[in-house]
Amino acid sequence: MRQKIAKTKRLVVKVGSALVTNNGAGLAQDFIADCARQIAALHQQGREVVLVSSGAIAAGMQRLGWTTRPHAVHELQAAAAVGQMGLAQAYETQFSSLGLKTAQVLLTHEDLADRTRYLNARTTLTTLLELGVVPIINENDTVVTDEIKFGDNDTLGALVANLVEAEVLLILTDQQGLYSADPRKDPNAELIGEGNANDSRFEAMAGGAGSGISKGGMITKVRAAQRAARSGAHTLIASGHERDITLRLMAGETLGTLLFAAATPLAARKQWLADHLQLAGSLVLDDGALNALRDGRSLLPIGVVSVEGEFERGAAVACRDQAGREIARGLINYSSSESRRIAKRPSSEIESLLGYVDELELIHRDHLVLL
Repeated sequence: MRQKIAKTKRLVVKVGSALVTNNGAGLAQDFIADCARQIAALHQQGREVVLVSSGAIAAGMQRLGWTTRPHAVHELQAAAAVGQMGLAQAYETQFSSLGLKTAQVLLTHEDLADRTRYLNARTTLTTLLELGVVPIINENDTVVTDEIKFGDNDTLGALVANLVEAEVLLILTDQQGLYSADPRKDPNAELIGEGNANDSRFEAMAGGAGSGISKGGMITKVRAAQRAARSGAHTLIASGHERDITLRLMAGETLGTLLFAAATPLAARKQWLADHLQLAGSLVLDDGALNALRDGRSLLPIGVVSVEGEFERGAAVACRDQAGREIARGLINYSSSESRRIAKRPSSEIESLLGYVDELELIHRDHLVLL
């Protein structure tokens, strides 16, 4: 399994507040510089990396001279607004010195729950990765109250791994990994080297809250691993204090805790599609399109005879033959009204017909499953 990790093409790296802010003492410039150096080295290996960084609230607290995390939402939002400026500047400075461009992306869980906004965020992030840019993601704590009150960036990391279809979620923390018990209280606690992310025993081992600076703790990391596994991503939990930890893990070295997924990202996504019970509409396809799907190709607008139902971009729809038999199902890139306008037309005409083009395919083969 570690050797499979070493072949990872796309990964999400999540770094915690304790690492980024020296346990709340202020932005850890040395850590940020080292993090950028390792990600730059991964880029040179041909890998794509999305960075999910905590630290905005903690950095803001330090700038404002606060030593204790406040409870009032408006104070948390103010701290996030102040801290985000310094956090983004620190990353931009370090990555720029290494010849890499960065992009700040502020997300909320609501962005990823709404299907249209989910697809917009995915398109933006995948475009950034294709351009060789390092997306740096944080929760938009300044404007959203629920994410501050209930959210954590371990969960966000797992959601982003699903969003960009990453193979690995790497959570860097101030602990060596997941232990059989709290190592601060039990001298006999043993580091868990590897296990199935859905093993229910791990939640009991991870019980306990985070520090005064961080919001989560090991329990949120285990639950993030479970969430990542549902989209087929493996999770590594390791110490960000370890020298070259990201590079060593991506080389297959046995460090930290590996909580693996049972299925590959593509297989997991297609299983989810196959099990999707609520379909928003249907596309009736001609024989040429049906043959293309059976050959493992994407669905293009020119092969659509008619569009049934009303749905938004990103909806799950059925693909039927002209006798009404469901042949496949997938996530569509255009709404029902847009699909009707481009049906039976070549992809080259999408922009002239709609005034814009999101994707050349109506349904990409990676988001389509044959039944």
